[in-house]
Amino acid sequence: MTPHIDSTGFGSITVEGDVIGHDIVIRMNGEVKKRKKKLSKEVYGTSHTVSLEEAKYVYEKGARGLVIGSGQYGLVDLSEEAARFFSRKGCEIVIHPTPEAARKWNAEHGKWIGLFHITC
Repeated sequence: MTPHIDSTGFGSITVEGDVIGHDIVIRMNGEVKKRKKKLSKEVYGTSHTVSLEEAKYVYEKGARGLVIGSGQYGLVDLSEEAARFFSRKGCEIVIHPTPEAARKWNAEHGKWIGLFHITC
């Protein structure tokens, strides 16, 4: 997929040579945006559970799927409401620890969205 994720480590993700020190969302058009994890923190007190509100922000009409990098140790997950939301939209969810999710992102083709947590 474009953009290419070069590498990831605890506290950073490198996308097309740019080292980024925060969680990101990659849009279908390749735009890299800062993750709005506040949308989940307000509901759950943590950004380790993706809320319905954040899911609605992340989703783009026509997306085939969402690759979630769940952190270096795999601590991020979807809330039940967020999972149902994506399911109703016909949006496949692939969730792996961030290093594995980055490899999946790079190998995928088509209309995908990415959400990558860079710590935990």
